[in-house]
Amino acid sequence: MNVLQLADEIIGGRRLNRSDDLLPLMEADLEDLKEGADRIRKALLGDHIDLCTIISGRSGHCTENCKFCAQSAYHHTNCEVHGLLDPQTILENAKANEAQGVGRFAIVNSGHHPSDRDFKQILETFRLIKKESKIKLCASLGFLSSQQFEALKEAGVTSIHNNIESSREFFPKICSTHTFDEKIENIKRAQATGLSVCSGGIIGLGESFKDRVQMALTLQELHITSIPINSLMPIKGTPLENQRRLTEDEILRTIALFRYINPKAHIRLAGGRALMKDNGREAFLSGASASITGNMLTTSGSTIANDQEMFTQLKRDCRPVWQL
Repeated sequence: MNVLQLADEIIGGRRLNRSDDLLPLMEADLEDLKEGADRIRKALLGDHIDLCTIISGRSGHCTENCKFCAQSAYHHTNCEVHGLLDPQTILENAKANEAQGVGRFAIVNSGHHPSDRDFKQILETFRLIKKESKIKLCASLGFLSSQQFEALKEAGVTSIHNNIESSREFFPKICSTHTFDEKIENIKRAQATGLSVCSGGIIGLGESFKDRVQMALTLQELHITSIPINSLMPIKGTPLENQRRLTEDEILRTIALFRYINPKAHIRLAGGRALMKDNGREAFLSGASASITGNMLTTSGSTIANDQEMFTQLKRDCRPVWQL
């Protein structure tokens, strides 16, 4: 398979699926694969970079046992622990990000799902932000009912974040307190209410490239429009604290193959950017079209100002979505 020719076919309307032989994407010359992925990105999404930021609404004491996560109550880490932040604190953070030119803002909570009391406060917070800001609102709150997704939509939320983490086959090796199918059902509930879904995963958990391809195909079949790619930064106190760190080439190949399989989705560079030179600059020449920015725990050095300077040098447009 000539991956550059394949890129042109994808631009012309071809879509890869499970019946295709995708081994060449895993074995192709990396420079050719990156070039093809960036060609697809430019043709189908243009030069706009979609920037989002997150705030930890509630942190720590998570009831789930995901092996990579510092916030799990099953592990012994030094993660920050706090209850749900008050609406005014979150509003001020959202407005500060808006003032710096960020287009999307997400409240991220630890735990399987919020308590009724917390959910009521979260709705209040989203209504407040919507009233006083133009920033687009996202929520990452775990497993919710259809009624709760409807309530979030009415409060101004436009997107729900819920990572599938890895392939169906590999998922049981990293989490046993909920299932892959529960993830899929949650995503479909959100979509049924008219919310868009941001869903991706984390690489470097010990999975194979085949697992990554399977994850990309699942996201394609779910019609996901925003796919965050996190690279594991092993955290002391978790079961994966001694996991081998990914090389930059492994990360770039993953981003490129996700672009081939999900040509019209935003491939969003997320946690683990410190594993790459220049804070992940090459990823945006390898198919990435979006990024989580700001002071994330696993993204040392990724400030909004630094990212915007980098995107200006790359001749990318990172204006907020409402200014386009």
